[in-house]
Amino acid sequence: MKNVFCAFLLLIAAFAKAQEASDTVKVKKAIVMPTGFTKQLDVVYTHASGVDVKMDIYLPPNKGTATPIMMVIHGGAWAKGSKETIGGFGPFFKAGFAICNIDYRMVQVAKAPAAIEDTRCALIYLIKNAAALNIDTKKIIIMGTSAGAHLALMGGLLANDHRFDTNCPGVNDVKVAAIIDKYGIADVWDWGYGVLHSKSATLWLDTHAKDKAFAASVSPSNYVTANSPPTLIVHGNADDHVPYQQSVDLYQQFLKAGVKTEFMTVDGGKHGGFTREKNDEINEHIFAFLKSIGI
Repeated sequence: MKNVFCAFLLLIAAFAKAQEASDTVKVKKAIVMPTGFTKQLDVVYTHASGVDVKMDIYLPPNKGTATPIMMVIHGGAWAKGSKETIGGFGPFFKAGFAICNIDYRMVQVAKAPAAIEDTRCALIYLIKNAAALNIDTKKIIIMGTSAGAHLALMGGLLANDHRFDTNCPGVNDVKVAAIIDKYGIADVWDWGYGVLHSKSATLWLDTHAKDKAFAASVSPSNYVTANSPPTLIVHGNADDHVPYQQSVDLYQQFLKAGVKTEFMTVDGGKHGGFTREKNDEINEHIFAFLKSIGI
């Protein structure tokens, strides 16, 4: 009987492992590139906390003119997700954009502000290698979802404030042409202690969880100036993960500062998971916004 029981446990363990592998496969996105595009996968753009931090780069054919590039950052409360879970690049490929899809250090590896440091390093990597990649440093767009949108905002709004660039020194002029913020966290303190009391915020802040000044230093809402990049905000007004009001407040900050900005509300929208039709509409809005600023 004991042998039968052990065999049963082994069978259950094998099934669980197979199911886990199956689930992993399900979340990976297949990236289909148009003819002539090339890819550079798992490019190490920085090394920190004892790990290599990587990005995937997809490049259109070199036709003699430098191309715009969209740097994409996945969400997951700084604790889960990966570049392999991001897809939907087809419309941007079709429009001739290069894509840079990054990983960053998760909270299990390094707490705040590590993910911001990595985002800045990724931008600096693109600037340093622009000639080799044939990308236009005047047309770098940074886009993220949720925590990835928080990082996109921080990466772009910091501009030439180099406080988080210590792992990647050597580039003084760090500038993005536009930020695409999809339901991002604008105020980390409010996310941790406001309406939602998010544990993700306090876990990421770690030893700084009660340090309001530190939380402010890693919050995009504290970096809006008249020189901030043009920013498009997309947020569902029924989001139960990141308060819709944070995007409303951020949008008002941009307007007050005189920054080119647009706010697209997804009526009834939750925290992402929008329909294909709605995502198509969002992409159309993104392209129209970029066209309005000359990209």
